[in-house]
Formats: sequence, C-alpha cells, structure tokens
Amino acid sequence: MRKRATYEGERWLSLREAAARLGVHPVTLRRWADSGQIACMLTAGGHRRFAESELERFAQTHALRQNRSALPMLWAEQALSHARGQLSAVRSAHWLATLDEERREQHRRIGQRLVGLTLQYLSADDGEHLLEEARQIGREYAEASLAAGLPLSEALEAAIYFRDRMLEASLMLIERVPVRASDNARLVLRLNVLLNAVQMGVVARYQEAGHA
Repeated sequence: MRKRATYEGERWLSLREAAARLGVHPVTLRRWADSGQIACMLTAGGHRRFAESELERFAQTHALRQNRSALPMLWAEQALSHARGQLSAVRSAHWLATLDEERREQHRRIGQRLVGLTLQYLSADDGEHLLEEARQIGREYAEASLAAGLPLSEALEAAIYFRDRMLEASLMLIERVPVRASDNARLVLRLNVLLNAVQMGVVARYQEAGHA
C-alpha cells in the first residue's frame, strides 16, 4: 500500500522530476511508490508528489547514486519508443484487430508493468525473486487474452512481438550511447531470462483453462 507523506515546509517534486533526481526511470519510481517502498503524496488530481527529504533518505538507504549506470533506464526509453513506432506495422494482425479499446488499454497497462519489472530486474545484482512476478504478469496477460477470445497461438504471437521489440531496443542502444559489448550482452541475456518467465506464465494459464 502506498504511504502518504505529510511533511511541512517541503519542496515537492513530480514523478518525472523525482525519478530524474534518483537517476531511475519514472516507471520504476511509480512501482516503488505503489509498493510502499518510498513515501509520496497524491494531489487532488491523482498525481504523485515526492518530498525532497524523502528522496534523499531513500537514496541513502538504497545506496542509489546519480552516476550509476544508466543502461537499464536508457533501454526502457528505447524499448517503449521502438514498440510504439513499430506498432503501426502490425495493425492488421488478427490478435490486435480482435481487441477493442478497453482490452487494448488493459494490455497496455500490463505492458507498462512489465517494463517497470524489467527495469528492476536489469538493475538488480540477482533479481531471482522477480521472476515469479514475471510469471504472474504472463498469467494476467493470458487472462486478458482469454477474455478477448484469443487462442494461445495468437496470444504468444503478441507476446513475441513485444519481446522482439525489447530485444531490438538493446541492440539499438549501441547507436545512441557508448555501451560495452559485455554490458549489452548481459542485458540481452537477462532480458531473455525474464521474458521466458513471462511466456511460461502465459502458457501455464492457457493450460489451466484447457486451451493449450
């Protein structure tokens, strides 16, 4: 549950400003706030605001440094931009045409959660505990696909589409920033491990529903 900060005389930062202060992607900071790891205040319009003192406390506690490697955050920005840019190429795909706007929004929310989880996993030294959450995201995606009447083959086709965009984004980073081959190789390998867990979650849910 998200904590509600009630500090007085504080300077409050928006989600994007606070994320920049910590050197993380806004998706990651949103996840931390939603899970109660960092306190925030909600405005009347439902926007998160973060106290500067809370950001400093959190940074010290979690040993976050602004000069830490920005590779995971750069990857997330590239992946989101690349996926949006390539979506028009698959608008005729049956799995996309089947979804109404409400279900497309549901899939987008699941995708945003996956990007946030991927950022955590790429930034973690180990991250083994995050694989179960990846499988759960796969199950939720499968549940949404089942509700839309998609067979397993088309659900996996959609999952593979976004998987490919994520992997392509890691390769495109080389054109944007100087990335050591070893760092990029580690990123790709870890992406594969996490996305395998997602797809296994999809298959498991379809099997449970008797549609595999």
